[in-house]
Amino acid sequence: MEFGAIIQMIGEIVDIVGVIAIVVGVLYAVADAALRGLRRRSPVYTRFRRVLGQAILLGLELLVAADIIKTVAVTPTLDSVIVLAIIVLIRTFLSWSLELEISGRWPWQSQRDDGTDQDVPAAAVGSRPA
Repeated sequence: MEFGAIIQMIGEIVDIVGVIAIVVGVLYAVADAALRGLRRRSPVYTRFRRVLGQAILLGLELLVAADIIKTVAVTPTLDSVIVLAIIVLIRTFLSWSLELEISGRWPWQSQRDDGTDQDVPAAAVGSRPA
């Protein structure tokens, strides 16, 4: 088997894994929301959106990786690179929009509006070294 054919097959496999990640994420988000609704546990809607958004983000990242593998490694022509750049721009915009919806901040922002860092536990924010 040729190197190009192997790389093309790897790209196709990563494509399939990306689609599977989105489908499984959608099914999980729906099942989780249904169970939370039946058990009357809240928040149903906000958790559903977060779980669904995370699944879509993971799938988009895998689909971008597959496009890069298939386009650059197999057929590195100027036209294919331009098409890849457009696809990556669109998917990056979608990823950033989803990240904003999920976390309430842009990916490059490390602090919330209240001035506290989301990644640092609340107990550590106000503490000072002895």
